[in-house]
Amino acid sequence: MIAIIDYDAGNLASVARAVSHLGYANVITRNVEEIRSAGRIIFPGVGAAGSAMTSLKRLGIDAVLHEAFNQGKPMLGICLGTQIIMGYSEENQTPCLGIIPGIVRAFSPDLRDSDGIRLKIPQMGWNRVQPVKEHPVLAGLKETDEFYFVHGFYPEPAHSDHIVGTTHYGIQFASIVGYRNILATQFHLEKSGKPGLALLNNFCQWMP
Repeated sequence: MIAIIDYDAGNLASVARAVSHLGYANVITRNVEEIRSAGRIIFPGVGAAGSAMTSLKRLGIDAVLHEAFNQGKPMLGICLGTQIIMGYSEENQTPCLGIIPGIVRAFSPDLRDSDGIRLKIPQMGWNRVQPVKEHPVLAGLKETDEFYFVHGFYPEPAHSDHIVGTTHYGIQFASIVGYRNILATQFHLEKSGKPGLALLNNFCQWMP
């Protein structure tokens, strides 16, 4: 069973539909015991880091996520779920879970492309991912594959070895981070068509 964590951060139903479409049993839950007994964990989300961390602590899910990580359980973060696994977010000046050391940075309001044209913040739309290291979840990823992004913040791991893939939007930033049994994507796998489903399927089979 795959636990899709409900911590008041939204976008859960589309993730559950994608996982079900791939043929994997899953449950949307905020129950600590259900999360603890699941074979693997997905924590998606849209929204703000401050309110997300408040909900995680109130529900006791912050502790069970650390427990699952220390047990080696496969874990996947998506969008906001990617940011809250870092140590600290500039959004709401929020201490986060700290599973992967680093900071979540805000895009500069003066972010520009190579022609000097100001880019819209948040980034909203399709963009490519460049792998910087091999990872089983990225198996089959093509250079031309594009993924759907909606974000004004991005993860900046303290250790470059935790960067699995990067994306360019005015700057080159980490769009996939990973460490041991956790992988997290800044883009929405569940909204990224066949390439997103392929990576999601890889995660559902991944045995770290």
